[in-house]
Amino acid sequence: MLDVLDIRSRFPALQRFANGKTPVFLDGPGGTQVPLVVIEAITDYLTRCNANTRGGFTTSRETDVVLRHAHEAVADLLNASFPEEIVFGQNMTTLALHLSRSLGRTWKPGEPVVVTRLDHDANVRPWLLAAADAQAEVRFVSVREDGSLDEDDFNRKIIGAKFFALTCASNATGTMPDVVRLTHRAKEAGALVALDAVHYAPHGVIDVQHWGCDIVLCSAYKFFGPHVGILWARRDILESLFAYKVRPAPETLPGRWMTGTQNHEGVAGVGACVEYLAGLGHGSTRRQQIVDAMTAIREYESSLGAQLLSGLRAKPGVKIWGSQTMAGRAPTIAITVQGQNAADVAARLWGDEVYCWAGHFYALELAEAMGVLPQGGFVRLGLVHYNTPEEVQRVLRLL
Repeated sequence: MLDVLDIRSRFPALQRFANGKTPVFLDGPGGTQVPLVVIEAITDYLTRCNANTRGGFTTSRETDVVLRHAHEAVADLLNASFPEEIVFGQNMTTLALHLSRSLGRTWKPGEPVVVTRLDHDANVRPWLLAAADAQAEVRFVSVREDGSLDEDDFNRKIIGAKFFALTCASNATGTMPDVVRLTHRAKEAGALVALDAVHYAPHGVIDVQHWGCDIVLCSAYKFFGPHVGILWARRDILESLFAYKVRPAPETLPGRWMTGTQNHEGVAGVGACVEYLAGLGHGSTRRQQIVDAMTAIREYESSLGAQLLSGLRAKPGVKIWGSQTMAGRAPTIAITVQGQNAADVAARLWGDEVYCWAGHFYALELAEAMGVLPQGGFVRLGLVHYNTPEEVQRVLRLL
């Protein structure tokens, strides 16, 4: 059971007032708020041991310890086999573009590369660019009218595929495909599987070993950390692929993929962010604590999401995109209001200090397929574990 009042007390942003009101932060899909322990870890690194790595002096050695801790913490978050499989970078998009260039060197003309119309463009465009360079065949998996993945189309498109990219949760509508089943089917077809867990990470347990995938990408700023991207891939993949790097960079992992000097203070914050999540759970190991915490978060967010969905279903003219219940979705609710532009609806919420987003959120293929671009896209209401039932009621009253 989560103590939400205690959780909220740990986030400085949640204590502020704006125009005499307490803001409601429903902008988490675009970036969550950050607990004080993460802010303190970043500050502590910059004030106590700000140095470059692999030096013999004290602050450099301390930097190595901080970075090692972050690799180990994220390995526990993802259930990776080795901390060296964790690669940090500027953001998920940059890491995907970096990896795609290397993967593309292994693709042959005409080999099928499969992406979906459910995904954020960061899990589409990098692979398309690499496919174009390799003259590979691109196949798009369609979405159904309700915004879910068309699995019949997937079963046709995956045949003979070299590579398959899929989201774990749509950043626009919250739709959560069955990644274990789809990954298993793609692997049977002979495809390398890359999963985008950016939007999934704050809402559920990530388990790369159970999922059976080859690559996972996510970003710490979506799960209560700083702006740092994260790449995990199987060790054999990271060791065998050609890495675009400068000559002095190490050939060993993870250095061969972490180009240039990293954002050390940000990586320190990532380690603290994982420790924050682990601290919400129970268990004898950090991994067990993370699983317990994320399970509790999922249960609590599901109750909030059900409350919001129920209220929205009762409102004439409001269309909910994706599942009408919390089954098969994250607590990210995309709506449109009949006869109104999404930006206008969002602006009315902003006026009462309810923070949300309107638009396509870079899920261009999905927004086009759903036909919402002429009315400004979706209005996106993103719940996370620091939101409350009272905030949901406030939003429903405003709508």
